[in-house]
Amino acid sequence: MAVLAESGSNPDVDLLYDINGLAKDAPRWFDRGMEFVGEYGLLVAMVLLVVWCWWSVRRRGDEDAPATLAALVWAPLAAAVAVLVNVPIRGFVERPRPFRTHQGLDVLVSGKTDYSFVSDHATITMALGVGLFVANRRFGLAGIGLALAEGFCRVYMGVHYPTDVVGGFALGTAVVLLLSPLATALLTPVLKAVESSPRAGWIVRRRSATVDLVPGARTTMEPTDRDLAA
Repeated sequence: MAVLAESGSNPDVDLLYDINGLAKDAPRWFDRGMEFVGEYGLLVAMVLLVVWCWWSVRRRGDEDAPATLAALVWAPLAAAVAVLVNVPIRGFVERPRPFRTHQGLDVLVSGKTDYSFVSDHATITMALGVGLFVANRRFGLAGIGLALAEGFCRVYMGVHYPTDVVGGFALGTAVVLLLSPLATALLTPVLKAVESSPRAGWIVRRRSATVDLVPGARTTMEPTDRDLAA
């Protein structure tokens, strides 16, 4: 299975040329921007989105915060697992990068010598996006949107076939969803223990939303007599 698509007559290659052809018609500065966005920018944006989701969950301080954060912690772990799973897949398929097989592509990133199927960038971003969706639908939809943009960029840059991207999306999604029940079952007690910690509880809830665990003591959210008088 050395090559999944070598003939220019198949839809995978045709779509590759159609999308990469946009790079030839675009100004050089735009291609430079797409190069940065596709190689680094969207990955950074995804990490920031995960941090934003954590901050939002922590600030709200809902009762299900530990379970939500367990799903959120699983997202980057799932991305790492998916990349590890991709190592034997790449070695088995051994699909060369498209610019090694097809002429006339506008390759925006040089130095890509590894195999093409499946795309690590697509795998990571979709794993993070789906993991975010499990934790919080609003943030998850934004994350999945970023993953789709990443997949487009990889083809636009001429470093992946469309099926490399689709394979990455499928791999990232499968790892997140198949292992999510086990991962959240293991991580939720850990996050509950962190929540109960006087020193680390702020990771799960902001201090004003953290319940005082001393028996008989009021929670920090309960009003005092002074509050009522005011």
